[in-house]
Parts: sequence; C-alpha cells; structure tokens
Amino acid sequence: MLDINEIKDILPHRYPFLLIDRILEFEEKERVVGLKNVTVNEEFFNGHYPGHPVMPGVLIVESMAQVGGFVMMDSSDEDREQLSYFAGIDKARFRKPVVPGDQLKIEAEVLKLRGRIGKISATASVDGDVAAEAELMFAMQDK
Repeated sequence: MLDINEIKDILPHRYPFLLIDRILEFEEKERVVGLKNVTVNEEFFNGHYPGHPVMPGVLIVESMAQVGGFVMMDSSDEDREQLSYFAGIDKARFRKPVVPGDQLKIEAEVLKLRGRIGKISATASVDGDVAAEAELMFAMQDK
C-alpha cells in the first residue's frame, strides 16, 4: 500500500490536480488498485454543477490515468527517472455520476506492454457499481 506522501514521491502531479489518495494493491507491470476520496470542497464542484455537484467525467478519466500510470512503473530507481505520459484513450464509457462523499475505487490492468508503450484497461467504481471504464495508453519518457 502507498499513502499520499509515497504517491507524491512517484507522480509529478500536485494539488489541485493530484486526483488519487492511496494505492491499495500493486503488482509490477500487471495491475494496480487505487482510491480517490471525492470531497465537496474540491474546486471543480463550484462550477460543475452548482446545486447538483457532479465530478466531471474528464477528471474521472484523469484519476484512472494517474492510477494506471503506476502499472507502467516498477520499483527500480531507473523507472523513477521516467514519467508516464497519457497517450490515448479508447472505449470510454460513463455509467453513473460520481458525487461528493463517494469513494472511487480504480482498478487498472495491463492489456499490452511493449518497451516504453503500454495499454491498460481501467475501471472506476463506487460501492461496487461501475462509474466509468476505459482503455488508456501510456508512453514512458525520461524526465
């Protein structure tokens, strides 16, 4: 398990764009499971939508991409000198709204990994119900 401080040691994202809070499971180059606690005080809720706050789908996808970025890395120091860039998205579907108080559980599994390019299948769920799913592609680059 990785807490927020360990996540910040690996990912370059910072507030307000660090959209994951914890990594629960991590199998190098295979799968990863992370959490995003959705709170009402997040800035995007001020405008999306006033009186009926809903987490924007693009930010759900970004949360999935941030969790998925971990699956492209391993524990070696060499991989810590690289960044995982979002390179593509396929088959994105949004199944239910995500609202303040929800906890997104994000699961990502490797579909294909070839050199510095990878493709994962990612699912974001709330209380076991799928909120969003997509296939995401990543490219590793030196920092």
